[in-house]
Amino acid sequence: MFTVTRPIEEASLARWAQKVKRSQLQEILFAAAKPGIISFAMGLPAPELFPVEGLMKASRDVLANDPRALQYGPPFQPLKSQIVRIMAERKVSCCEEQILITTGAQQGLSLLVRLLLEPGGEILTEQMVYTGFHQVFEPYEPLVLSVPTDAGTGIDVEAVASLLSKGARPAFIYAISSGHNPLAVSLTHAKRLRLVELARQYRVPVIEDDPYGFLNYEEVALPPLKAYEEKWVFYVGSFSKILTPGLRVGWLVVPESLITKLSAVKEASDIDTNTFTQRLISRFLEREDLDKHLSRLRREYRVRRDAMAQALRAHFPATAKWAIPDDGVFFWVELPPGVDTLALLVDALERERVAFIPGQAFSIDASNKATNCMRLNFSHSNPELIMDGIARLGHMLRSCSK
Repeated sequence: MFTVTRPIEEASLARWAQKVKRSQLQEILFAAAKPGIISFAMGLPAPELFPVEGLMKASRDVLANDPRALQYGPPFQPLKSQIVRIMAERKVSCCEEQILITTGAQQGLSLLVRLLLEPGGEILTEQMVYTGFHQVFEPYEPLVLSVPTDAGTGIDVEAVASLLSKGARPAFIYAISSGHNPLAVSLTHAKRLRLVELARQYRVPVIEDDPYGFLNYEEVALPPLKAYEEKWVFYVGSFSKILTPGLRVGWLVVPESLITKLSAVKEASDIDTNTFTQRLISRFLEREDLDKHLSRLRREYRVRRDAMAQALRAHFPATAKWAIPDDGVFFWVELPPGVDTLALLVDALERERVAFIPGQAFSIDASNKATNCMRLNFSHSNPELIMDGIARLGHMLRSCSK
């Protein structure tokens, strides 16, 4: 006797899973990957700047001399020690016992949110934030307290202070301190100090998402929030933007007392981070000059940043607004009211073969949908493609205004 089963789409999924959709970023990634598209959409590093030769040498060495590299294994202690030294370059004092190696920064965010947030709890973040963070917290269906962001100085810390003073006790504050995704702004020194002061005063953790902190274009880079507060700032770092994203290795710096619990949460997710890539990165860091590589990235990305700024000035409407970022890989452009960048994207892909991310993809607050804004990436395309792509978008904008 056969049993007729319901189609999977009619099965009893968890409530949060019934609402799950692929993010706009993923949809655009597929469209932008088509041949002939100039893509300013994703936060992709430049593949021609990947340290391929050094990684090949390290790979051969690991495979030839390290029999445990292809086996299950605990976090690789030498890599933890190297991360401690990397963090010291950012003025963060920590030890190996505070480091958790993760499968990219995205997993680091997911682990921290899972550790800290009760279903239906409360979180505090900016009105416009990285879409991957949306995906991390949405299954918990929290109450989201959102605050504005100043285009020149970063998160409105006095709005944060006001919420906390009125009794809000979120599970955490989410902050991108340098090269904000998508707003491309970095927190001022005064705001960094004020935010960690609030975290300390009200005993509310700050999850500091810092994938772009090593990509600074000023002579002196500001230290991350973690440099100012050991206990209440949980730092999320990544090798994706500074080596290559395909290796999928990131790290957390948290109080030592949390490492055991985070390790247990991580084990339930993926057992352990790729053993081979941990050892590959460690061998690369041991034998190659990371500072030299980072200097090259900063130099090349500065040229691309300046090319995009020049192209925007030449081709976008005089009423468009943007700032030249000091860190990271994005421009945030505000177009005149009435421009719908989601509709513009459809035309841009079909007519001009150019991709970007509409501002509304990042909105948490219904009162600030940023429908006339766009995020543009400058790290992935060379200066010639940047000039060409921005000229094409400018042509479309001029056509729309007629």
